[in-house]
Amino acid sequence: MSLPGGRDRRRETAGGSGQSLRWALVRAAVAGTTMVALAFLIPLGLMVQKTARDRAFTAADRQAAALGPALAITTDQDALNRAMASTDAGAQGLIAVHLPPPAGSTAVKGTTIGAARASDTDVSTASGEGRSMTVHVPGGFALLQPVAVDTSRIAVVEVYVADGDLTRGVRTAWLVLSLVALSLVAIAVLVADRMGARLVGSARRLAVAARSLGAGDLAVRLPVAGPQVDGSPAELQEAAAAFNAMADRVVHLLAAERELAADLSHRLRTPLTVLRLNAASLGDGDAADATRHAVSQLEREVDQIIRSARRPAEDAPSVTVGCDAAEVLRERVGFWSALAEDEGRRWQLAGAESPAPVPVQRGDLVAAVDALLGNVFRHTAMGTAFSVDVLATESAVIVLVGDAGVGFDDPAAALRRGEGDGGDGSTGLGLDIVRKLAEATGGDLALGRSAGLGGAEIRLRLATSGPPVRRPGRQRRPGRAGRARGQRM
Repeated sequence: MSLPGGRDRRRETAGGSGQSLRWALVRAAVAGTTMVALAFLIPLGLMVQKTARDRAFTAADRQAAALGPALAITTDQDALNRAMASTDAGAQGLIAVHLPPPAGSTAVKGTTIGAARASDTDVSTASGEGRSMTVHVPGGFALLQPVAVDTSRIAVVEVYVADGDLTRGVRTAWLVLSLVALSLVAIAVLVADRMGARLVGSARRLAVAARSLGAGDLAVRLPVAGPQVDGSPAELQEAAAAFNAMADRVVHLLAAERELAADLSHRLRTPLTVLRLNAASLGDGDAADATRHAVSQLEREVDQIIRSARRPAEDAPSVTVGCDAAEVLRERVGFWSALAEDEGRRWQLAGAESPAPVPVQRGDLVAAVDALLGNVFRHTAMGTAFSVDVLATESAVIVLVGDAGVGFDDPAAALRRGEGDGGDGSTGLGLDIVRKLAEATGGDLALGRSAGLGGAEIRLRLATSGPPVRRPGRQRRPGRAGRARGQRM
């Protein structure tokens, strides 16, 4: 027994699972995109930082090289001051020139022009080695560039590079790269959320449909094409198609089971008819009345079972086992002939002397013939004559059952399954059983008026692909004495 609110809790559970799946996809997208963004962002940022550093030192080297021609021409301090002032670094006080001692002088240290920041040791090292070098000074770095003044003396040009110049533009670059990374993550989250919404929506529809089918809604189906499933994974679309196929199969199996129950119950009508007729001939007495009451009660229960059965499946399997229609008709007419004698009915059977093979099971054909003959006994007055004729052609075997009754008021309604209201004991399934048997072979069932007896006539055509069977001569089969003469079966 389900507790109150159980369905709502199931819905909440399903919704929570869907949200968990959706957020799991979002988290996976965030993690994946973040790792990819960092994999590109960190090396790119380091490269930007290195580029800024290289750019600063390249600019300093260019500033130092600009003083090379002036030093090669003169070592005059005024001329060098003017040359330094003509450069950007010199105008900002970032260049110094360390001149060597005059030729022939015994001085160890020369003259320095401008604001020097490098130590004398570093200057002497650069001058002595004759190569450019970079040394660390307070607040930045100093680029020391040796320049030959003459064949024996070397001057050193010092260009100051502040720490700020080494990182100029790096912060902006990191900010831009971070914004790009965040934008990529946001886009990935949005795409993952949309994909997750489609995925969760498809999975939720499948779960809801499964619960509805389990609750008894056999008409529930899932869309397999259209806007609702566009963008859904192919696996979920295949699952939806498989669910629909399963639901159709369940419906067909249930319908076939109900039809089988109805048909088997309807076959009980034949022995019930015999019991009812025999009970009617028991006469008076408590035992006879009790027997008739029991038979009536049993007949009503069978009718109720037949009415409760559902309509049959449209794709009932075709019958592949054959039988001899002539032999079946001889047997069943012989069975019903005893009841016909008791009720004073004249009867005749024609065309059943030669084999008439049909592609149906014997039990199904017996049930169909009993349904046709049982209708005659149930729906016509006692003493009403009937006839059964068999006609074999090249493509079909035709069975005609006619009577001398009043005929059908509405033949179309009589052929619709379940139309009977039970007022006259009819469930409306007898003719439907016969019709489906005929259609299973490619034949049909038709209702009309008997040309010989004037009442109803039922024409059952069973299609067959077997060899043509010669139609035998017509021979009448009499019933009781005083009727048409001939041997009784």
